[in-house]
Amino acid sequence: MGYYQAAQALELVRALRHQLDEMTSQLAWVKRQDVTRRNGRACAMRLEAAALRRDIQEAKFLIDRLQRRYLNGNGESATRDSQPSSSSAGSGRW
Repeated sequence: MGYYQAAQALELVRALRHQLDEMTSQLAWVKRQDVTRRNGRACAMRLEAAALRRDIQEAKFLIDRLQRRYLNGNGESATRDSQPSSSSAGSGRW
């Protein structure tokens, strides 16, 4: 795997974590609303909460998969060096 793939995966993980934080905050706000009633607004809030839970789970899955596939499982590059070596610089491989 190349340096650029790992760098791109790292940026995508950062973006997904940012979205995850926003969705988690939004879900917390929805949970604080009174959704025990049987009116249209409460139903819409329950549907929004369910959609947010699904999106949060999917984001967590994608983050985990990217980390395992492209990163060392901890957000660091899975490549041996962060910079290309002189012997591999001309080959296009890192």
